[in-house]
Amino acid sequence: MSFLDTLKAKLAPAKDKVSDLAQQHGGKIDHGLDRAAKVVDDKTKGKYSEKIHSGTDKAKGALDRLAGKEPGSTSTDPPTAPPTPPAA
Repeated sequence: MSFLDTLKAKLAPAKDKVSDLAQQHGGKIDHGLDRAAKVVDDKTKGKYSEKIHSGTDKAKGALDRLAGKEPGSTSTDPPTAPPTPPAA
């Protein structure tokens, strides 16, 4: 096994735990990101507003990927597997 394979194998349980936490607390994390973005935007008097919102959107997208949701989705339900095609 290469070093990266070993590292991935050891980090898999941590990734699963982070994914579970992101699914359970995604709404709270989104709210926290919005609040932090607003505070920073207010402190900079809107000078970096576009960059702040861009960074916030990227962070929310990463959170959605960790939680296994489609980016931009507001559902808190766990993702469902796609339907299997009928046998020919």
